Amino acid sequence: MKKMILIAAMLFSAPAFANTIDVISSKLKPGCTFATYMGITKEFNDTWGKAHGYNAQLMLPVHGTDSGLVIWVGTTASAEAFGKAWDVWRNALANPNSTEAKLQTRFDACATQISRASYDTY
Repeated sequence: MKKMILIAAMLFSAPAFANTIDVISSKLKPGCTFATYMGITKEFNDTWGKAHGYNAQLMLPVHGTDSGLVIWVGTTASAEAFGKAWDVWRNALANPNSTEAKLQTRFDACATQISRASYDTY
């Protein structure tokens, strides 16, 4: 009986570790192609994201009401990792010569952000 209780506790208890997913919906601006936006995202991943434990993928809706949007799905190992990365990104935007500010300028020139949400995965 003790083994059954222990197994049940292990199966139904919340894990101590969860990934964090950052979901941003954007609409591309006229003159900006998906290939261009994907190129900026690749540069983001290869330079900034890799250094800060953040990786982004892009999704294009196939069905549904969001067919005109590009969905950014960024992942980090934890909420703590996301918070640290976010602090670095946000603080660096004050310096227009920073990598972060230059990337953000390119993202802003290419797309308009519609919404943003974050999720923990278990």
